[in-house]
Amino acid sequence: MSAQVPTGAEKLIQCLEREGVEYIFGLSGGAAMPMFDALVDSSIKLIMVRHEQGAAHMADGYARATGRPGVVLVTSGPGATNTVTGMLTALMDSVPMIVLTGQTISPMLGKDAFQEADVTGITYPVVKHSYLVKCSEEIPRVVREAFHITGSGRPGPVLIDLPKDITQAPCDAPFVDHIELPGYKVPGRPDAESVEAAADLLKASRRPVLYVGHGAVISGAGKAIVALAEKLRAPMVNTLLGKGAADETHPLHLGMLGMHGTAYANKAVVDCDLIMSIGARWDDRITGKLDEFCVHAKKIHVDVDASEFGKMVPLDVAIHGDARLAIEDLLPLIEPADTAPWLAQCEEWRRRYPLKYPKQGGLRAQHVLDRLNALTRGSAVITTDVGQHQMWAAQFCLATTNRNWISSGGAVPSRCTCSSALGITRSSRRPPDAPVERRRRP
Repeated sequence: MSAQVPTGAEKLIQCLEREGVEYIFGLSGGAAMPMFDALVDSSIKLIMVRHEQGAAHMADGYARATGRPGVVLVTSGPGATNTVTGMLTALMDSVPMIVLTGQTISPMLGKDAFQEADVTGITYPVVKHSYLVKCSEEIPRVVREAFHITGSGRPGPVLIDLPKDITQAPCDAPFVDHIELPGYKVPGRPDAESVEAAADLLKASRRPVLYVGHGAVISGAGKAIVALAEKLRAPMVNTLLGKGAADETHPLHLGMLGMHGTAYANKAVVDCDLIMSIGARWDDRITGKLDEFCVHAKKIHVDVDASEFGKMVPLDVAIHGDARLAIEDLLPLIEPADTAPWLAQCEEWRRRYPLKYPKQGGLRAQHVLDRLNALTRGSAVITTDVGQHQMWAAQFCLATTNRNWISSGGAVPSRCTCSSALGITRSSRRPPDAPVERRRRP
């Protein structure tokens, strides 16, 4: 007797299992019921939320903590549109996320059916890519492509919209391991010419600064960056989302720069003769007035996303590729420079303009965070909501480990729900450069 052909929904869940998905964050509804039903016998655990926006933020927190894509499952119409804020946050902060949305049946698409929304059209500006599945046989290919796209290159959210009749229909399409996306190229090692050009500028610099962003966290470039800083004898600064990429307790680390950064980090950036951005996008919270930012400094930009080059500031050298691989290629070309006077000046700024707060007149938030940092010695996983406390936490809670600092950067919605996801992430962590094993089903 032949085995029963699985439904599209059952095939979808099997595909997710093969991608190594452990948790789905979601809220059920009519158009998505076949997918929720298919979860009953699955090894994947469903984390039920009370609002779809919460599901997206929890998946976001899970992804930031583990480096693995967070998966969301919601119903059609308002259920799907409630995830838009979470997708915007994930896109701006380069977070891998798969959002599965139920949809009205295929014959009713575009006819204003009950709880129908053109979710692919609505979300085009806030996703890395999106799919509207029109045949159940497409499901294995679409899922494999979606996971490849969401986590490769510069990560971001991918939407898969699934009409109810498609998830109810039989699907006997084979699983997909190898895909072809001719228009999608993932940068790896940068070209040697740009790396050599950057090395020449670094050799000539006497007041260099390494400016570390979230891309360094994503690529796991921290060890290479610290090695570069030590070889150059150059100070490091980081963005809000770059915390933890390089150990903030390192003697060469000056902390966070920008609007809410340390005074000594900002003074170093103002007076440097070269600034090298590693996985950071020169955002307005860092640069302030663009025509007054590092006017006399050479600028090098390392990024996996070529669209960031020259978007904010004119560059002297652009290095297109993975941040870790780029720095590793750069290291053999670097020779120690005479930066002793520069480092002495940075230490003088650190001594003269320290982070401080009044210790009289009652308990202060800065004091609490300062003591928390002393007690945990930078080893705690810190999550924040958004606002003044977030900035105090960024200043006083030093991150020593990659992915131990979890906070929103570009869209800054209320993100307390990401903390709820942390309880399930500790066993899910893997090295940032380790491959995800796709489990094969018989």
